[in-house]
Amino acid sequence: MATYRPAPVRFVAGAGCRLFDDEGRSYLDFLSGIAVVSLGHAHPAVAEAVGRQAATLLHVSNLFENALAEEVAARLDELVTGGAGGGMVFFANSGAEANECAIKLARRFGGRGRHEVVSAYGSFHGRTLATLHATGQPDKHEPFAPLPEGFRHVAYGDLEALAAVADPTRVAAVLLEPIQGESGVVVPPSGYLAAARRLCDERGILLVLDEVQTGLGRTGSWFAFQDEGILPDVVTVAKALGNGMPAGACWARAEVAGHFRPGDHGSTFGGQPLALSAVRATLETMAELDVPARARHRGGQLVEAISGMTGVREVRGRGLLLGVVLEEGLDAGALASRLLAEGLVVNAPVPGVLRLAPPLVVSEAECDEAAEILKRVLAAAVRAARPGRPVGGAG
Repeated sequence: MATYRPAPVRFVAGAGCRLFDDEGRSYLDFLSGIAVVSLGHAHPAVAEAVGRQAATLLHVSNLFENALAEEVAARLDELVTGGAGGGMVFFANSGAEANECAIKLARRFGGRGRHEVVSAYGSFHGRTLATLHATGQPDKHEPFAPLPEGFRHVAYGDLEALAAVADPTRVAAVLLEPIQGESGVVVPPSGYLAAARRLCDERGILLVLDEVQTGLGRTGSWFAFQDEGILPDVVTVAKALGNGMPAGACWARAEVAGHFRPGDHGSTFGGQPLALSAVRATLETMAELDVPARARHRGGQLVEAISGMTGVREVRGRGLLLGVVLEEGLDAGALASRLLAEGLVVNAPVPGVLRLAPPLVVSEAECDEAAEILKRVLAAAVRAARPGRPVGGAG
């Protein structure tokens, strides 16, 4: 079905931070399948784990106990809480399903009449009908109206706006991204998440953080919310969780998770052995490599290299989730296409911004190579946009 625009290349293989098309050409992948393959393509530890599991047991359904699920859930609980524990996990197959679980849990927690969820304009939470309405992008709502009721939106980063609508008699949860990836890597004001945590505590409302794109080392911490020293009530995670194997999870504090009863929610494939073999290998390898530290170091290198380039207004984000904000008049979509032709994979989530989200194992040399391609393509775009005028910039 024509739900995606046709692409000019077809990738058939990958290794580390490289992709290869059906003509044998190599590309430097600075998108990671949209922040998914954080350990790079075809990582041997993940590939070996999946192959071994496929030859052992693929699926039994959640009607039976699953020791692998218990082990991975405990590891996720440890990462989310910084080792304190005290949470429970529901396994799903995607970020949208993880957020759907969080929304249903919030409604179970609040009860009928206190079921509203407040999220932010510019957010992205998924493509199911409920997560689509939680997504704060009205242009995406219109083709599928009417959407499920019970969702409200406020300006991202505006605590006063959040406080004005967070009525504890009607609102069950506040759902936020620590950094908005699909809006062009938008970082909220410092202290915003901590203030939202206090507001939710005061009013008995759940704080749900969508870490589908930001989680698991991407921003330089295991989870982006940890930079503000808080613990949410619910955290959703997916994308990098299986390094390409479809997997998602919804973590919640045990007293919140306890509002679910048998039969309230489920998933045929969520948490099945094949997916969780990839998740276990991914989390183990991430810990061995200390991927949050890698994200901080390589992210700093990229920010320093790109910030002075011709055509760049600013670089925003944290770790290896970066938005390159272009000068006025430059078309981010056209630039992403030109970069692809030059062998660098990025994307333009919104007009005027390029998103960089390379594998967290990206090397210093690969960052230098990507920066050089970006510099060359930007300079050419600026010359074309401003004929007869000199092209400046450090870079």
